[in-house]
Amino acid sequence: MDDLLYGTRDKRGNWAPNEQAKPAPIWQRPFSLRKVLAWVPEYLWPWNAFHLATAIIWVTLLIPSWESLATLSITNYLWLYGLNAAGLFVFLGSFELIYYVKRKQGNRFKYNGKFPSENPSDVFWFKSQNIDNFLRSFFITVPLWTVVEIVMLWAYANSWAVWLPWTTHWVWLTVVILLAPAVHEIYFFCLHRLIHTPFLYKHIHSVHHNSINPSPWSSLSMHPGEGFPYMAEAWLHLLIPSNPICAYFTLHAAGFGAINGHLGFEKLELTEDTTLDSHAYVHYLHHKYFEVNYGGDGVVPLDMLFGTWHDGSKESDEKMKARFRKKKEKQNSRKPTATPAE
Repeated sequence: MDDLLYGTRDKRGNWAPNEQAKPAPIWQRPFSLRKVLAWVPEYLWPWNAFHLATAIIWVTLLIPSWESLATLSITNYLWLYGLNAAGLFVFLGSFELIYYVKRKQGNRFKYNGKFPSENPSDVFWFKSQNIDNFLRSFFITVPLWTVVEIVMLWAYANSWAVWLPWTTHWVWLTVVILLAPAVHEIYFFCLHRLIHTPFLYKHIHSVHHNSINPSPWSSLSMHPGEGFPYMAEAWLHLLIPSNPICAYFTLHAAGFGAINGHLGFEKLELTEDTTLDSHAYVHYLHHKYFEVNYGGDGVVPLDMLFGTWHDGSKESDEKMKARFRKKKEKQNSRKPTATPAE
């Protein structure tokens, strides 16, 4: 497939789409009902449908019995960790193997023309982004993911959280599922802005941002101080009447769904004529420029509201640079001026 029909490639080999990133059609003006209706299937399929499917599989088939989950145990923790690690390895590893190891489509539709393995760096363990990202994901973030999960299940098993059955509360629970991705964007934006404050960025979030050219293994490569609160979003379900499937949907959308912003490709070629949209561009621009696009795809356009939205255009570049200049001028104005010697 010719990616130049959909975008342009610069002298460095970096590709950018022709179309600018846009928030969800419900926020676009002039309002178009046709665009909103066309967007709804994309909102649901395939990514959110996948997270809901895995949530149902985990709750109905894979987790330990609710009787045993009423007591915190290392056996249950190790079982849940194994499930999460295996699921993540298969899911992320499939994308890594096909598009980064075998390079099925070369660098077609790839934002950064190079692959992480081509750029060893001292900022990574063993000078390898792939090894560093893999180890941090599976031995830092996934264990913390599992802590969040087992505490969540413990709360449900002991009836400390309001557990609504689907048979009698299916309308409310469906609304919870449909709103969960929007809530995730709000939660992620707030957390993300917080860890971009100078102290937290230096000591915590910079670990994730070492991967300027993200790949699937970068998705959950985090400092513990980021990984735990990121996954703890699922505990929001303990504060409202909900259901374990809804809580798992949020947990898996955070865990498995982190790949969306880190695939590195605009489109994944499934066949010669069929592609899968990654929805990675907005977050790729965040990794590229650091101080833009703190939220998600624009389901809730908080970046537009707070002036940090970057749609990939030259106009957004100029706005970003103007904001940086203003910030630098403000910082310089606070520096004490030297007193001339008498």
